Amino acid sequence: MRPTLEPKNLLEVIDLWVYYGAIRALEGLSLSVPEGRFVVAIGRNGAGKSTLLNTIAGLLFQRTGEITFQQERISRWSITRRVKAGIVLVPEGRGLFPELTVKENLMLGAYLKRNRAGFSKAMEEVFHLFPVLKDCLPDDAASLSGGQQQMLAIGRALISHGALLMLDEPSHGLSPLLVSEIFSILLELKRRGTTILLAEQNVAAALGVADFGYVLENGKVVHQGDVEALRQSEEVRKAYLGG
Repeated sequence: MRPTLEPKNLLEVIDLWVYYGAIRALEGLSLSVPEGRFVVAIGRNGAGKSTLLNTIAGLLFQRTGEITFQQERISRWSITRRVKAGIVLVPEGRGLFPELTVKENLMLGAYLKRNRAGFSKAMEEVFHLFPVLKDCLPDDAASLSGGQQQMLAIGRALISHGALLMLDEPSHGLSPLLVSEIFSILLELKRRGTTILLAEQNVAAALGVADFGYVLENGKVVHQGDVEALRQSEEVRKAYLGG
């Protein structure tokens, strides 16, 4: 019997230090995201989760450290080059254009030339995951509920066919029922083999869908492991799972 080969790392963050002026936001943070796996960065508000994702996306710049994507160093790449390489971020707050229609927002996911030919097929895949969006195509994004807006933001990201899907706090501001629905969709994306890096405060929900997790505090990784090990960790249970 041949040994099972571990997937190669699609993304590696190595000894990352990021500052807001004189304030240290990330302190020597390292993590990796294997191809086809679902990795979560969990922690309280201010732990550094959004800073991490925004730095990977190119919205912030690290003072020291390295980021590699598909075995290429990308720390000096522009945002546009990172998007073209396949790094897609669904930001906290969703980043929609409220005055544009649902269809127009989805079309923005296909702004790269390579994605335009398959736009219709990609739209059908989004409608399969989020049927409610099909009925809302002519509506302004501002008219949608919070849950529908989150679905639209994820749908737009999926249309771009990125190699890495990053989501920043997709449960923020949603009811427990909608959180459950969003995470069911993320679980479906995981089953399809989508490589995902999720930043999330809802630790129980995040550990319910991910393969591997990193616990962040004050810009540092304080725990890491597969999700079952994190669930069993007494420190993680006491700090984040209520027991």
